[in-house]
Amino acid sequence: MTTHVEQPDLAEVSLETALQALADDTRLRIVRELASAPAPCACGSFGLEVSKATRSHHFKTLREAGITNTEILGTKRLVSLRREEFDARFPGLLDAVLAPAAVS
Repeated sequence: MTTHVEQPDLAEVSLETALQALADDTRLRIVRELASAPAPCACGSFGLEVSKATRSHHFKTLREAGITNTEILGTKRLVSLRREEFDARFPGLLDAVLAPAAVS
């Protein structure tokens, strides 16, 4: 049985909230991995070098900023990007964040 974790209505998410969520290197790494994943990913599959509590905080921040969707399947939390919805609310933002960094 799959349970959806409550997520915000994107109409209520401010640009500032979205930018703050994407400004952290760890969260940006999570978003990049999700963007290239063919299916939702388990939270524990990211190989982040942070404590479990810190990892949970990062995933919660992304979810509360409307960037990710979380589903609970048994003991796993599966995370995916809310790409279409997020792009509709903030056109081009994820594309800009996910673009390779320019080499100077």
